[in-house]
Amino acid sequence: MDIHHPDLHPLFAEHMATLTQRSDAALAKAGFDHLLIPAGNLHYQFLDDRDYPFCVNPQFKHWLPVTNAPGSWLVYTPGRKPKLVFLQPADYWHVVPEAPAGYWVEHFDIIIIREAEEALAHLPKDTDRCAIIGETGSALGPVVPNNPQAVIDHLHYHRMCKTAYELAMMRVASKIGARAHRAAEAAFRNGASEFDIHMAYLASARQTEHELPYSNIICLNEHAAVLHYHSLQHAPPAHRHSFLIDAGASFHGYASDITRTHSADTGDAFQGLINDMDAMQQHLCARVRAGQDYAALHVDTHRLLGGILNQHGFIRMSAESAVEAGVTSTFFPHGLGHPIGLQVHDVAAFAADESGKSIARPDGHPYLRMTRTLEPGAVVTIEPGLYFIDMLLAKLKDDTALAREIDWQRVDAFRKFGGIRIEDDVVCTEGEPENLTRDAFAAVGQR
Repeated sequence: MDIHHPDLHPLFAEHMATLTQRSDAALAKAGFDHLLIPAGNLHYQFLDDRDYPFCVNPQFKHWLPVTNAPGSWLVYTPGRKPKLVFLQPADYWHVVPEAPAGYWVEHFDIIIIREAEEALAHLPKDTDRCAIIGETGSALGPVVPNNPQAVIDHLHYHRMCKTAYELAMMRVASKIGARAHRAAEAAFRNGASEFDIHMAYLASARQTEHELPYSNIICLNEHAAVLHYHSLQHAPPAHRHSFLIDAGASFHGYASDITRTHSADTGDAFQGLINDMDAMQQHLCARVRAGQDYAALHVDTHRLLGGILNQHGFIRMSAESAVEAGVTSTFFPHGLGHPIGLQVHDVAAFAADESGKSIARPDGHPYLRMTRTLEPGAVVTIEPGLYFIDMLLAKLKDDTALAREIDWQRVDAFRKFGGIRIEDDVVCTEGEPENLTRDAFAAVGQR
C-alpha cells in the first residue's frame, strides 16, 4: 500500500472520528477534561550508556502512524482539534525524526519542539483535570501519568473493534509477513540454518529485529517443541525433519502474527499430520463469527484435536475421554489465540464490558489469552498446536492409567519433529470472516 494513497484520507478521517467519540465518552465517565498521551522516552541499560530500542506507547500510535518520536505528546480536549507536540531535537549524534507529513497531519495541530521540556508550554496546566496515559518514565515535570483505570478500561474495551483504517494497516502487515514467510520456507528447503532462515526473513520483510512486532520463533526439528524458542542455531542440523516459524511484521504500528509448519519430506506421515491440523485450523477460522464465545471455541479445539490424536494413532481413547482426562492439554498446552492489532497480544481480551469487569477462563485452561465474545471488527489469531514436549509427555507417562491409552512407540517416532502450530489473523465481520493471513499468502503466491 502506498501510504499516501488518497483512499487513506477518508479512512483516517473516520478513524479519528471514532477515537474522539470513544475518548469523549471515557473522559466524561471518569470526570476528566483532557487526555494526554506521551509517546514515551528512551530507556538506558543499567550502568551503561546504551539505550534499549524505543517502543512507542500503544495509546499514542492509536492516534497517528508515528512510532519513533520519543519525547512527543498527544493532547486531546473534547470539542477541539487534537494537538501533536512533536519532539524534533537538534542532535548530531542520532537520526532526527522527520517532520510530520502524510495523509494524517491535517487532523492535528502540530507543534515542533527542540527540547523535551518545551512540551510543558503546550500541555494543559490543570494537570488534575487530565487523564495522562503512559509509563512512569514518561513524566515531564508536574505532568505525571496517572493512568485512570476507568479511562483505560473504556478505551481498551472498545479498541477490540478495529476501524476500517486499522484493518487496512493490518492487511499490509499481513502481506509483508506472508512474503517473508515464503522466503523463510525457501531458505529451509535449501538447507539453511535457523539463523540463516531468520536473516532471510528479515531481508524479505525489510524490517530489522527491532521493527518486527515480536521476536521471531524459528525452529528446526525438535526445537518446535519449545513454544517460545529463540536460540537460533547458526549451523544447520545433521538431519532436517521439520520447520516451524512464528513470525510477523509491522506496518504503521499495527502487527501481523503468522505461524506455519513444514515437513522436510512432503510425503511423510508428519506432512499428513500437518495437513489434518491445517484443515482443523481452517475450520476454526471459519467460526470467527459475531456472537461466538472465544473460550468455547478454544474448548472445541481440544475436542477436534482429540480426534486427530486418535486418528493418527497417538492415543487409543476417544476424543471426549482425552479432553475430560486432560490428555489433549499435554499435546496442546497453550490457548487458541488472542486479540491482535496495535499490540501482538492486544488489550481487553478478558473484558466483559467497558467498566473493567472480566470473564474468567474456563477451568483447566490457564493459558487461554481471550474469553470475550466476538464482535464485528474484532481481529483474533487462531493458532491450534500439537506438540511432543518431553516434560509434559513424561508427566503423562507417570500416570499409569492414562499412560496405557498412549501409543508411546508412535509418540517417540514423532519427537524429532517437535510439533505443529498453524496461525492466521482473522477479522470478525457482520458475515463471513476475513482471513487476513490466507488472503495475504494468496496475494504473494503461496498458501
